[in-house]
Amino acid sequence: MGGQHTAYLGLGANQGNRLANLLQALQYMRARMTIEKTSSYYETDPVGYEDQPDFINMACQVKTELAPQELLSFLKRIEKRMGRKKTFRNGPRPIDIDILFYDDLILEAEGLSIPHPRVHERAFVLVPLVEIEPGLIHTTLDESVETLLGRLKDWGVTKKSILPPPAHDVQQEKPSVPVSLSRVGVTNVQRNIQLGNGGGAELFQASLDLYADLDAEQAGVHMSRFSQATEELVHNLTLVPTPNIESLAGNLSRQVLVDQGALRSEVRITARSSIGKVTPVSGKFTEELYTLIGTASSTAERTRCLVGVSVEGMTVCPCAQDMVRINSREILLQEGFTEEQADRILDAIPVASHNQRGLGTLMIGTDVQVRAESLVHILEAAMSSETYTLLKRPDEFFVVNKAHRHPRFVEDVVREVLRLLVDSFPDLSDDSFVFVRQENLESIHKHNACAERYGLLGGIRRELEGEPLDPASCLTMDEWLKS
Repeated sequence: MGGQHTAYLGLGANQGNRLANLLQALQYMRARMTIEKTSSYYETDPVGYEDQPDFINMACQVKTELAPQELLSFLKRIEKRMGRKKTFRNGPRPIDIDILFYDDLILEAEGLSIPHPRVHERAFVLVPLVEIEPGLIHTTLDESVETLLGRLKDWGVTKKSILPPPAHDVQQEKPSVPVSLSRVGVTNVQRNIQLGNGGGAELFQASLDLYADLDAEQAGVHMSRFSQATEELVHNLTLVPTPNIESLAGNLSRQVLVDQGALRSEVRITARSSIGKVTPVSGKFTEELYTLIGTASSTAERTRCLVGVSVEGMTVCPCAQDMVRINSREILLQEGFTEEQADRILDAIPVASHNQRGLGTLMIGTDVQVRAESLVHILEAAMSSETYTLLKRPDEFFVVNKAHRHPRFVEDVVREVLRLLVDSFPDLSDDSFVFVRQENLESIHKHNACAERYGLLGGIRRELEGEPLDPASCLTMDEWLKS
């Protein structure tokens, strides 16, 4: 019986920490099956064993490649691992796992009956099963399990209660220190997301940070709701891809705002993406990775979104290069070259300096569609040279030579990014937001060098045209998101 099979399993526990036992059993089961659906947890009477503790029962739908007897053996090993003993077959048990249905199979074998006999006669088996698949009809049934359950209610064995929620909502209580908080949430939520349109959609592994503000009258946010918002939205958007990462961030931030009942929410998504390149001399194809960034903030009135990228490149220190040039000129003069000859020689060849790996980040907040790939190219062009994963010897020479002919301080890179951005996107409005950061990982120092510029594009444009800095245009990212 090769391939994947659909099975419905019933789980119960009435010994020890019953709920913990069920959760542990599910964890063990995942080693040989995919759990697709789980029911709620139902507390039920121990039918036929009134002197025993109440059971907690549940049902789940799974996909497995195990044949029925193999599946039964695997489940029995889990029961044994969790402390169930054969000598107490009819006594309290830490875990009990039964195969209720297995595809449309009908099987009578030693120790195994499929469908399980209790499906036809025990309401406590049917209640959780109906919750996950009410329309299920097996070849041995003339009706759905939901209809069958309705006929069995006279047995008087139905759920007593779904496990009750906490007696009070702790998050809604007043905190001991009544101070509001700017951002509370969850970080580093790992999920797969799908971006693009139609057949051009791509799957990315992403990290998500989700936040909401918190007023002084509430002790905490509802942490589970962040995960719920992520699961629901990302699941739906996997089926229908989101056009871009900033749209996904915006959708999530709006959902968090509603779920948390907050005044303001914020979401940040980062994902690793790739761009195909051809090496500069040898012409070899290579894929270069960069970080794709989407950030959004929502209030009841509006949602603001940013798209950005982080890119690696190479920079060469102008200061050290100038010192090497001066020293080289003195050596040439001492060797008998004229000043004109020395200058011609130094102009003709690249002069040595120390290098850094540069980490550039560029983020744009605008209503105009900006392709992330365009931002990658702007960042790379602003550094001394782009870098490549694959380099043959002629390519290596090209990169080193190019970098040393374009020495740039960390400040130079940020300014060059701003100039290239304004030249490349004249259609961006003056109220668009720009954030540029360059960090150089120094090679001969123990520290790194860093420079940033942020603010409205209109103010940056006017500075590039020679006008003085307008302090009103120098908004931070947080200020722009809140504005």
